[in-house]
Amino acid sequence: MRSIPVALGERAYEVVIGPGARRSLAAVLPAGVRKVAVVRPEGLEADVDPGVESELVHLPDGEGVKVLSTVESLCRRFAAAGLARTDAAVAVGGGVISDVVGFAASVYLRGIAYVNVPTTLLAQVDAAIGGKTGVNLPEGKNLVGTFWQPAAVLCDTELLETLPPREWASGRGEMAKYAFLAPAGEQPSPASLLGMTLEEQVAWCVAIKASVVAADEREGDRRMVLNYGHTLAHALEADALAEGRADDLRHGEAVAVGLVFAARLARRLGRIGDERVELHRRVVAGFDLPTELPDASAAQLVAYMGRDKKARHDLTFVLDGPAGVEPVRGVDPGDVLATLAEMGARP
Repeated sequence: MRSIPVALGERAYEVVIGPGARRSLAAVLPAGVRKVAVVRPEGLEADVDPGVESELVHLPDGEGVKVLSTVESLCRRFAAAGLARTDAAVAVGGGVISDVVGFAASVYLRGIAYVNVPTTLLAQVDAAIGGKTGVNLPEGKNLVGTFWQPAAVLCDTELLETLPPREWASGRGEMAKYAFLAPAGEQPSPASLLGMTLEEQVAWCVAIKASVVAADEREGDRRMVLNYGHTLAHALEADALAEGRADDLRHGEAVAVGLVFAARLARRLGRIGDERVELHRRVVAGFDLPTELPDASAAQLVAYMGRDKKARHDLTFVLDGPAGVEPVRGVDPGDVLATLAEMGARP
């Protein structure tokens, strides 16, 4: 079992990684918790024992629950269960569950504790860590949310054993991202990362995210690098959601395409050369992920990008460059459209 700290002063917590990590739940609940609401998707089999009185709350599975009405419903369930400000919620599931439960916990009684027990690879390496919560609007993904750190995160690798192939692909999309965010001189090759044990892979990604979050908790600047590949990814997801095709594209698959796009855009802006672009393509392909843009309108994608949560009334991207991956503001929409066209997007 491994434990990686997220060093945030009085909001610091541990990410416990390994088989059976969920069995540490009772030990990581804050002192004084007498009642817990355990929230998980319908049909998910993941036994957790908080060691105190608990109320089980089921949510439908899928991106469709990431809406404000779900947050209201959860808060009402917390109230009906009699949760006090000293009690806690436990999110058992993927990134969607940690997002909505974390958001509800942050606003119920102006904030109660919550613990994440992520059950997908994507959630274990990324979504469950760092305290960003949020829900979608018809205008775009994650446009409403809060920063609310969990009391602990329990990454039980036993829970990943029955994941379907596309859920593995979704998590590996985030792993591919972290291959480019490692400190200089520590970046693993795709082969070495894939050659690690599952526990080592998860720990590698968690350690990078924990260090970035500790340096920039509220996404003032440095934390924005965690959105590498996500500006296009979120646009693709928003486009699929608007067209009723949300299940056609997993988040990690969208991120994989977004990484290749970001590299091509960085090349167009003169930040990197052909070899670095090819490295992005090889890393993504090495994780058996898509590298090509799905059918989409370039103009519509750019419109969604303008609503991205990183936007400052301009087009902001996280791009590779001489100093590594960093935020780049004020990108010319013409360069974005040209790069999308290069990748086969419709006008």
